[in-house]
Amino acid sequence: MVDIKFSRGTWVVVCDGAKALILKCSNGGQHPHLRTCETMEQPHPPDRELGADKPGRTHQAEGFAGSAVEETEWHEQAAAEFLKGVAAKIDALVQTKGIDRLILVAPPRALGVLRPHLGAHSQAVIVAEVAKDLTNFPVDQIERHLVA
Repeated sequence: MVDIKFSRGTWVVVCDGAKALILKCSNGGQHPHLRTCETMEQPHPPDRELGADKPGRTHQAEGFAGSAVEETEWHEQAAAEFLKGVAAKIDALVQTKGIDRLILVAPPRALGVLRPHLGAHSQAVIVAEVAKDLTNFPVDQIERHLVA
């Protein structure tokens, strides 16, 4: 478990592949008070609206044999694009707001997608990463999970 130190002005980004909460700590100490600064959400349409109806087919150069092509994971692609947008938002906030302490909270897969898209300044201000999915929790429960 990561020992997280909160101070006034610490920012917390709680995200997954479809939702992101950008929170700011208004006080430090043992019991931080987080307030929501921004919420980002991605619509979640069904697969039939995201891509083609059937997987593609290929044919060998010689002969008459053919095979199916693996179907595209449309939701995974949409989640990766959303996380790239979250990374761009974090970079913009670090530049404009002068953030010097940032805590990332996301599931392990989302952290893996998010990290390479963060700029050098944003990576330098990250003080902790928590590999949990807390996006569907209310802010007071997120506070409790981070302090525990």
